Amino acid sequence: MRNFLSVEELTALLAQGAPVRLIDVRWRLDRPDGRADYLAGHIPGAVYVPLDTELSTHGRADEGRHPLPSTATLQEAARRWGVREGDVVVAYDDAKGISAARAWWLLRQAGVDVRVLDGGLGAWTAAGHALTTDDVTTEQGDVVLEEIGADALTIDEAAAFPASGVLLDVRAPERYRGETEPLDPVAGHIPGALNLPTLRHLDADGTILDPDSIRATIAELGVTAGTPVAAYCGSGVTAAHTAMVLAEAGVDAKVFPGSWSQWSNTSGRPVAIGSEPG
Repeated sequence: MRNFLSVEELTALLAQGAPVRLIDVRWRLDRPDGRADYLAGHIPGAVYVPLDTELSTHGRADEGRHPLPSTATLQEAARRWGVREGDVVVAYDDAKGISAARAWWLLRQAGVDVRVLDGGLGAWTAAGHALTTDDVTTEQGDVVLEEIGADALTIDEAAAFPASGVLLDVRAPERYRGETEPLDPVAGHIPGALNLPTLRHLDADGTILDPDSIRATIAELGVTAGTPVAAYCGSGVTAAHTAMVLAEAGVDAKVFPGSWSQWSNTSGRPVAIGSEPG
């Protein structure tokens, strides 16, 4: 099953009256509350989804910035969005799919048929489609979610992962090398991790590259058919995007949701710096 949906495919589904539930997952590190952007203009019928409160939870610093929500919390949220059994959920954002991928990663684990709009809001408007400014509320959904968490690594599992597979650090190279760290108390990367920024998988307009190109990129890091793969980032959001892209190329990847925000806030965890993994 494809994980991305083009604007043309989405408009065809809507024209057919297919059971589609659109969710607007606008979120950025510098502007985590995307509601104002949503109200300024969104795809007609889309419900706003706050990533910080419905696609994650909050606790101690050593749990990371975006720990997983409970299955019950996610189910309550999905029902608020109006998701019903059998619906196709289409998530989008205005950040090259980075935040929408968090919804994809969680809902996929929960057994929901979920896709991400390729190119996001920009692709929608570039195709000449209109936006609306209403605050969409829907009838309560009835979806029943499966238990989530099986695709997530604990901090100990992430530490051990390079011994048996490829652990990808998908942050910017300068953060991987430890030259800068704008958010967390320590700079560097998890020992053994290889750097593969998730934006390498996208065109300039934010649409995904073809699967062969993605497979060629990850092959440079030793990822071939059957290689265990996991990804982490700053707080488990961007890593979900890498997992989604790899799934499109036929590669299943785990995600360490605590990511660097948990690792760097946990006493005693070793830190590597420089361009080499060790």
